[in-house]
Amino acid sequence: MAKRVSPIPEGCHSITPYLSIRGAAQAIDFYQRALGAVELFRMPCPNTGKLMHAEIKIGDSILMLSDEFPEMGGNRSPQSLGGSCVSIHLYVEDVDASFQRLVAAGAKGDMPPADMFWGDRFAKVTDPFGHTWGLATHKEDVPPEEMAKRAAAAFAQPPK
Repeated sequence: MAKRVSPIPEGCHSITPYLSIRGAAQAIDFYQRALGAVELFRMPCPNTGKLMHAEIKIGDSILMLSDEFPEMGGNRSPQSLGGSCVSIHLYVEDVDASFQRLVAAGAKGDMPPADMFWGDRFAKVTDPFGHTWGLATHKEDVPPEEMAKRAAAAFAQPPK
């Protein structure tokens, strides 16, 4: 009797980010240094050497990525598009240490770690490949009513 195959592969979640990157092999190296990523596999394109698919694991999640292939009608990196409209939200044990490690490895620190009204300590970086990352360490569970009060107070303050 054939074994039933799971509709979601082991290690994946219902939503699994897939990044298009100019320099995917270098990005894997960066994510290993800066985020402790573990490379699961890579599949180079036979005629170009570019990575047509790769998978890494960060924490309990798989991140899929490939080199950009604009000549094939799509798959453009943030560098080709002039920036990214998506942020990858990554929960970590220590947002301050993760922020410092990412910046030391070459990411641009967009927003240093700070305590936020929704209960997370949060920071933002842009990696050397143009992808934006939101880093967070969850500090407290905040009920919706309290979160609304805190948000109103936070937005009443002038921006720093």
